[in-house]
Amino acid sequence: MTPALKVFVARLVGLVVLGPDGESIGRVRDVVVSMHMPGKQPRVLGLAVELTTRRRIFVPMLRVTSIEPDAVTLTTGHVNLRRLRVHPNEALAVGQLLDTRARTDDPDYPELHNEDLTVVDLAIERTRTRDWVVSRVALRTTRKGLRRRGETIVVEWRHVRGMNRLELSRPGQGVEMALAQFEDMRPADVANALRELPAKRRNEIAAAFANERLADVLQEMPTDDQSDILGSIEPDHAADVLEAMDPDDVADLMGELPQAEAEAFLARMDPEDSESVRRLLLHSPDTAGGVMTPEPLIVTANATVSEALARVRDPDINSAAASMVFVVRPPTNTPTGKFLGAVHTQALLREPPANLVGGILDTEIPRLTPADPLDKMARFFATYNLVCAPVIDEDSHLVGAVVVDDLLDAMLPSDWRETDMEGTDQ
Repeated sequence: MTPALKVFVARLVGLVVLGPDGESIGRVRDVVVSMHMPGKQPRVLGLAVELTTRRRIFVPMLRVTSIEPDAVTLTTGHVNLRRLRVHPNEALAVGQLLDTRARTDDPDYPELHNEDLTVVDLAIERTRTRDWVVSRVALRTTRKGLRRRGETIVVEWRHVRGMNRLELSRPGQGVEMALAQFEDMRPADVANALRELPAKRRNEIAAAFANERLADVLQEMPTDDQSDILGSIEPDHAADVLEAMDPDDVADLMGELPQAEAEAFLARMDPEDSESVRRLLLHSPDTAGGVMTPEPLIVTANATVSEALARVRDPDINSAAASMVFVVRPPTNTPTGKFLGAVHTQALLREPPANLVGGILDTEIPRLTPADPLDKMARFFATYNLVCAPVIDEDSHLVGAVVVDDLLDAMLPSDWRETDMEGTDQ
């Protein structure tokens, strides 16, 4: 098969990247282009390649041997593993250029010369010097009348106006292509990808996410990035996103913000949601009370096994928190009535659906107190082989639960999300 010398960027995204011996290196996620020469074709500098570790690296185009319909092949299997960084005069084709507004002076389309068009794809081409350049641009028209709304035209780069670095920094760029790229990605991977973008573009994309999706992504970001994004969107939107986040993650963020700013966010939230956060903020962040979630799975003793399992199946509950259901006397909102014990999910699966959870209760389940420090919690989980544990106050009320991922988050360095995960699997 003859390797392609011309290809549209959108077709590159997702292709597997192979070494010369066919070994898989990763997948193409974007294309890095140089934008610092006004009036000249942008040079394609390289590919943003996502490794199996979910880290994105830069691979120069000179390393590309061939581009075929199902794969990109490199000259070598040895690549620089430093995390991708986009420099001031560079841009990500999918992340920044697609969905921008542009105009054309192509003589074949005189009726479109004064119309704002949307960039929907870029064609890149290899020259005789082996350099790759942006050669053509696919533009979508919104013109009504003789032309169908949304018709796509392809024009030479030299007939495109409005895609220089200065104009790309202006507000108003669309986000449809970027949202489509992120649609099937895990929240942690979306967070990493957003952190590679300039603040303006990152904030535009974040503002377009649904509340729940943005909440999931923010929970995978350092607090500095969280506060920056929340500060860039409408205050009511920010409050809705905070309500969709886990209370312990909101408490972590509020604890890092100036008191006045944190109070402004909390005041806009629903009182029931903000109350959970305020209770967490009463505890030191390096104790069980500061690390716990105030919304574990809770039922009363007369709940049936099927009712408890229905709570476990909630897709918004992570696997660690879903490993155990806590049993209390009413009320079941934290702080609850008297703590009676817990039922492991495996035990629920072995029981008839109509049985009551009170009949299979583990009343001797080990428990933490709100004041327990991080090192004690670490020894607790190691000793009892648990991934979730109840936090009980001095009056025997359940006030929350610590799950092992939140404990690890609290014990790792504050910048651990920004550290490369070399040698790890997906």
